[in-house]
Amino acid sequence: MLNLSGKKALVTGIANNRSIAWGIAQQLHAAGAEIAATYLPDDKGKAEKKVAELIEPLNPTFLVPCNVQDDAQVAETFTTIQSKWSNFDILIHCLAFAGKEELTGDFSNTSREGFARALDISAYSLTKLASAAKPLLNDNGSIITLSYLGSVRAVPNYNVMGVAKAALEASVRYLSTELGEKGIRVNAISAGPIRTLASSAVGGILDMIHHVEETAPLRRTVTQVEVGNTAAFLCSDLSSGITGQVIYVDAGYNIVGM
Repeated sequence: MLNLSGKKALVTGIANNRSIAWGIAQQLHAAGAEIAATYLPDDKGKAEKKVAELIEPLNPTFLVPCNVQDDAQVAETFTTIQSKWSNFDILIHCLAFAGKEELTGDFSNTSREGFARALDISAYSLTKLASAAKPLLNDNGSIITLSYLGSVRAVPNYNVMGVAKAALEASVRYLSTELGEKGIRVNAISAGPIRTLASSAVGGILDMIHHVEETAPLRRTVTQVEVGNTAAFLCSDLSSGITGQVIYVDAGYNIVGM
């Protein structure tokens, strides 16, 4: 049986109850893991309040601000982990961003600023968090990130985010090679399209979801809970021989040639 009792997990990227990160946090908690989370701070404190209320049923050990473009906040996040937990077992990376203007129309119109921002938040942040986590992760720990089919196929309007996800998947391979000496495994879940706050910025996202529902082998798309179940598996001893992989959780859509 899948059992994460005694494991400590930091989950990043929870924004609301539609977030894939929220689905993952729920399933890790259901499997027995102790949860902590980060949120993206804003001037009015709305994000902290929303995330705190959402995760309250999970009895989180702590909730801290972490803007991954702010090195000081990243460092403070792991200082908090060290003071609260000393060490931990699971890092969940569910962070991505590109401007809405970068997610419609021609990819060649991507601005230099938009390209750099998308790669920084969506790909480099995994490397930054893994570097900060490395001294604190227990042997046999697990790092999970989220990708999408647009990393390997040209998906309409996904544009610069596809490039960022390709960089993210490459990062998974390099990090898994580096951290494997400690027994730490690094994997990505490539989820099918799900209606989330982040995906709403992609032009034509509803058409994309309907297309998957019509053509995927299972004739549907997937849920946050299904992605969460796979994450829980990848964080457990049941997946002890899996690292450096991109696991598709998309109702089989990635195998279809249309």
